[in-house]
Amino acid sequence: MIDILELFLTAGFWAAVIRISCPLILGTLGELICERSGVLNLGIEGIMTIGSMAGWMWVFQGGDLWSGIIFAAIVGGLFGFIHAIFTVHLGLSQHVSGIGMTMFASSISFFIFRMMLPSSTTPPKIIPFAPINIKGLSDLTFWGEAFFSHTPLTYAIFLVVPLVMYVLFATPLGLAVRMAGESPAAMEAQGIDVLWVRTGAVIVGSALMAVGGAYLTMSAFDAFYFGMINGRGWICIALVIFASWNPGKALFGALLFAGLDALQVRAQQLAGSFIPYQFFLMAPYVLSIIAMVIMTRQARYPKALLIPFRRGERI
Repeated sequence: MIDILELFLTAGFWAAVIRISCPLILGTLGELICERSGVLNLGIEGIMTIGSMAGWMWVFQGGDLWSGIIFAAIVGGLFGFIHAIFTVHLGLSQHVSGIGMTMFASSISFFIFRMMLPSSTTPPKIIPFAPINIKGLSDLTFWGEAFFSHTPLTYAIFLVVPLVMYVLFATPLGLAVRMAGESPAAMEAQGIDVLWVRTGAVIVGSALMAVGGAYLTMSAFDAFYFGMINGRGWICIALVIFASWNPGKALFGALLFAGLDALQVRAQQLAGSFIPYQFFLMAPYVLSIIAMVIMTRQARYPKALLIPFRRGERI
C-alpha cells in the first residue's frame, strides 16, 4: 500500500497522466461539441482510428508533423460531415449511423494501411513530436519532468479546453450551438439555420476526435498499429456524461481516468503475480463508472439531444 502511495510522488507517474489524458481530452471535447448541438456521435472510435492512421501516414509519406495534424483534422471532419448528412439532414438514427461510421472508418483505416504498406510485418516508425525544453522550468527536479517536458502538441491540446469553453459560453457562435441542442425551434424562429449549425458542430467535433487519435501516433508513440485506439472513443462518450456536458469538467474527467490508467500499470508491477493482472486492467473502468454515477445524478443533458430537427416542426 505504501509503495502505491509513493507513486503519487514520482514525476514519471504525473508525466504519464498528462500523456494518457491528451487523446481523451480532445475526444471528449469533440463529442461534447457534437452533443451540445443535439447530435450523438457514436462514430468517435472509428474517427479516432482514421485520424491516427491519416496523420501518421501523412508524415510517413514525407509530410511534416503539423501538416499531418491538419490532415488528420480534415479527414475527421469529412467523416463527421458524412455522419451529419445521415443524422442531421436525413434525420436517420444517430445510434445506427454512429455505429456504422465507427465500423466504416475503422475498416477503411486498416484497408488503406494494408494497401499502402502491403508487405509490412511490423509497424513502420516515424519521427514524432519531440519534447520541448522550457527554459527555467524543464530542468526543475520534480516539476520539470512531470509537467514541463512534453511535446508542443501536448500543450496545444490543453489550450484547446479554455478555447472551447470561451467559444461555447462567451460567443454568439457558441450560443447558437447550445441552442441547437436545447431549443432548435426557437433558434429557427430567430432565422438561424439549425441544420447547418448542427452540421458545423459535428464537423468540428469530429476533427477534434481525429486529432486526438493522431496524438497517439505522432506524439505518444511513433507508429500506427491495429487496435491502438483500444476503446478510448467509448471512454470519451462516458466522460461527456461524467462532465455534464461542461468542458472544464471534461478536462477533470479525462485527467481522472488517465490517473487511474497510469496507476493500474504501475500497480501491476508492484503486485507481481499475487493479484491477477486482469483486476488492474478493469480497475480504471470500474472506478470511472462509479465516479460517473456519483457525478451525474444531477446532470442535465441537452433537451434536443438525439431528436432530429425538421424545418417547420415543433419539438
